[in-house]
Amino acid sequence: MKRIVLPLCFALLSGSALAQVQVDEPWVRATVAQQKATGAFMRLTSPTDARLVGVASPVAGVAEIHEMVMQDNVMKMRPIEALALPAGQAVELRPGGYHVMLLDLRAQVKAGEEVPLSIVVEHAGGQRETIELRVPVRALNAAGGHAPARH
Repeated sequence: MKRIVLPLCFALLSGSALAQVQVDEPWVRATVAQQKATGAFMRLTSPTDARLVGVASPVAGVAEIHEMVMQDNVMKMRPIEALALPAGQAVELRPGGYHVMLLDLRAQVKAGEEVPLSIVVEHAGGQRETIELRVPVRALNAAGGHAPARH
């Protein structure tokens, strides 16, 4: 019995078995012609303490994790290096809060399309998980979305 249990424990501790982060209601805001930036939004839930540490998309030259903060009575947006994902707690990426910024867009992003998006999550011990998504694009005036993530 010990010969079976010990290798399994080692595999779990070494990161061979990562817990998948759940992605719910992802969406990207549509753009108008010549617009060079847009936001991506979703709800992330990790079964263990983790951090969102990276984002990328082929539709953008640059993708960053951003936060909105009040500074000198002015709401400002700024990039952050990572976003904490506490175990079992849903973390909202939404307009006016934490979100993914897609900058230097290569083309207009239109409602009804899907945008490929990769998110990178770092788990305890430094193990990284990359989640590949196909995110639906919602109209410019969309306040939220209700579409499941497509992996």
